Amino acid sequence: MALTQREQQEVEAANASGRTPVVFVHGLWLLAGSWKPWREHFEKQGYATLAPDWPDDPPSVEEARAHPEAVAGQSLGSVTAHFEEVIGQLRQKPIVIGHSTGGLITQILAGRGLAAGAAAIDPGPFRGVLPLPYSSLKVASIGLRDPRNRHRGVPLTYEQFRYGFANALPEEEAKVLYEREAVPAPGMALFQMAFANLNPRTEAHVDTRRSDRGPLLVVSGERDHTVPWAIAHASYGRYKHNPNPTRLVKIPGRGHSLTIDHGWQEVADTVLRFLDENAVRH
Repeated sequence: MALTQREQQEVEAANASGRTPVVFVHGLWLLAGSWKPWREHFEKQGYATLAPDWPDDPPSVEEARAHPEAVAGQSLGSVTAHFEEVIGQLRQKPIVIGHSTGGLITQILAGRGLAAGAAAIDPGPFRGVLPLPYSSLKVASIGLRDPRNRHRGVPLTYEQFRYGFANALPEEEAKVLYEREAVPAPGMALFQMAFANLNPRTEAHVDTRRSDRGPLLVVSGERDHTVPWAIAHASYGRYKHNPNPTRLVKIPGRGHSLTIDHGWQEVADTVLRFLDENAVRH
């Protein structure tokens, strides 16, 4: 899919700046705009930032809720291909940072040698990651319980968002985040992650041995229901034979909303420290 006008402008601005680019990858049930505070923070640290959409993402939360069918056809493969296209137009190899399913896509991209460094925050599981804790299955069942959801845009009720994203937050903040951020997500990606270990040709595949992958940080929220510690730890364990620096960090007391809630900067600064310590800047 061709880049949108906004995406093309962000690529051109990053190239013109001469700064190290950072590509942010959102996950299921969010839009690219959810990265706005992160982008501002990273730009103050001297990076050029981009937050591409997933293909066919509506431009606003309101429009996304009104048209859940807009994203129904997207898969992990189509989303990853779009981000490859964005990265291919950058003059410098970027840092890639993703949350949830965006964290899985980040690892796929890094495993193709497309990232100078990467951070996967509460990343979705890929083939070879075996643990599927109850809380994770409960969240995934939002889509998996009806096979027709494979080809639908799947929304979240507030109660589902509260459990899957905002379980570590006060009720008031949880409601604000739901109204501000939550949108329908392509059900296909849920099915692909859930059944990755049953499909040898799955798009939820990461080359964990890639020698030019660059440094990788895996971040886990201690209280995350959607991607619990067991999944993040198992993902990290798949890199034991990779020669590049790989680190796993647990953020105490945080749920799946850790990139969008009041404590987002703690997570952002954790990523920035890792990048600085590993000299991931051109």
